[in-house]
Amino acid sequence: MQQRDKLFINGKWVTPHGTGLINVIHSTTEAVMGRIPEGHARDAEDAIQAARAAFDSWSATPPSVRADYIRKIAEGLKARSEELAQLIAGEVGMPIKMARAIQVGGPVYNWTQAAKLLETFAFEEEVGNSLVVREPVGVVAAITPWNYPLNQITLKVAPALAAGCTVVLKPSEVAPLNAFVLAEVIEAAGLPPGVFNLVTGYGPVVGEVLASHPEVDMVSFTGSTRAGKRVSELGAQSVKRVALELGGKSASVILDDADLAAAVKGTVGACFLNSGQTCSAHTRMLVPRARYDEVKAIARKVVEGYTVGDPLLETSRLGPLISAAQKDRVTGYIQRGINEGAELVAGGPEAPEGLDKGFFVKPTVLGNVDPKATVAQEEIFGPVLSIICYDTEEDAVRIANDSIYGLGGGVWSGDEARAIRVARRIRTGQVDINGGPFNMQAPFGGYKQSGNGREAGKYGLEEFLEYKSLQMKKPAA
Repeated sequence: MQQRDKLFINGKWVTPHGTGLINVIHSTTEAVMGRIPEGHARDAEDAIQAARAAFDSWSATPPSVRADYIRKIAEGLKARSEELAQLIAGEVGMPIKMARAIQVGGPVYNWTQAAKLLETFAFEEEVGNSLVVREPVGVVAAITPWNYPLNQITLKVAPALAAGCTVVLKPSEVAPLNAFVLAEVIEAAGLPPGVFNLVTGYGPVVGEVLASHPEVDMVSFTGSTRAGKRVSELGAQSVKRVALELGGKSASVILDDADLAAAVKGTVGACFLNSGQTCSAHTRMLVPRARYDEVKAIARKVVEGYTVGDPLLETSRLGPLISAAQKDRVTGYIQRGINEGAELVAGGPEAPEGLDKGFFVKPTVLGNVDPKATVAQEEIFGPVLSIICYDTEEDAVRIANDSIYGLGGGVWSGDEARAIRVARRIRTGQVDINGGPFNMQAPFGGYKQSGNGREAGKYGLEEFLEYKSLQMKKPAA
C-alpha cells in the first residue's frame, strides 16, 4: 500500500495543515491501495501563493529552457512507465495492455510534444504597425478527473508550463497516486520552486479555493457538467479564464451504405474503451430502422468477445469500474433502460459470472431505445451502448443533435464525402469518419454543455496564452 502524507508545494514535500487522510480503493480487489492527504483550504492558498511568487521568473524563462525541463519530465515518466501502468490499472481498472499504451504512453507522448512545440511556436508576429505577442495567462489551477488521470493532468500541466504559466494541480481524490509520481518526476527534473504544486483533497474544499481565489488567473477543469457549472460560477466572480471539458453523449451515426460489420464493431469499441468511462465514448449507435435486426445480431456477437476480468491479466479486455458508487450508478441505468422499454441485446444489470469482488459490470447493449429515453439522454459513464433507430439521414442528424452535450461522435458510410457532409452537421467537437483514429495533435473539446476551450497540440498551448498588441509608431516617409 502507498502511504502519501505530504503535499508538493513550492518545490518541497510539506506537511498539510489538516490531519485527514483519504483512502484510495483498488478497483478490482476493493482493498485500500493507498492513502493521500485530505488537503485543507490553507494548503491550497499556500500553493497559490507559491505559484504567484514563481510566475515572474518562470514566464521570463526562454521557451528553449522551458522545453528542456519539459523534456526531462517526459523522460522521467517514461522511466517509470511500468510502475505507472500498474498503479493506474489498479486505481481505474483499465486492462494493463491498454493502460501501458493509453494511460501512460499518452502522457509520455504529450509531454514530449509540448517540448517539441516550443521549438516552432510563434509567440509573436507583426501585424501592420503592431507587434502582437502571446504571453502566459498567469497562475493556472488544474482540476482533473479520475478516468484518464495522468493524461488529463498532462493535457493541462504540460502546455501550461510550456506557455510560461505556473500551476497548482488538484487531481481527483479517487485516482490520485499517479499524480504523486509525476510530482516526484518534476522534482527530479529540477523545475524551479513554485512552478508546479500538488494539493490533493476534495472539490468542495480545495477545488472551491482554486476556482474562486483572486490570485488564480485561469482554471482548467475536466469533470462532470454539474461540477463544471460550479467552477464557472466561482471563476466568474473574479472574471478569470475558465476552460471546461465536461460530459458527453456521443452519437455514432451508421448510414445505410456503411460497412455494417465494421461500423458496429467500431462503435462498440468506441463505447466500451476504459469500461465506458470515457467522456467522448460513442454511447448512442444510430442505425437505419430496416437494418436493426442485423445490427443487433452483430452487436451481440461483438460483445461476446469482450472478456471481463482482472485488469492485471493480459487476457482481460474489460476491467472494473472505478468505484462501488459508479457500479451502482451504471447498473441502475441499465435497469432503468429496460424499465423504459429498451430491448436487452447483451449484458444486463447483474454482476458478471464469477466476479463477485471488484466493481465489475457486464458490457451491455440496449436495443430499440427511444431517443428521449433516460439512457439516450444522460451520461452513464459505463459500458452501456444504446441502439437507436432512424428513418432518414435527416432524422439521424436530428437525433444525433438532440442532446445537451456535444463532445465526440462518429459517422460511418461507404462514401467518405457523404460521411463528411453529415459530420459537418453534427454539433460536436470531434467526429470520427469510418473509425478514424484519435489524433493527439488535433483539438479536443466540446460544444454546448460539453464545455468550452480545447486541449491537445498547439490548440492546447494557445489556451494558456493571452494576446498583447504593441502599437509601433512607423517612421515618417
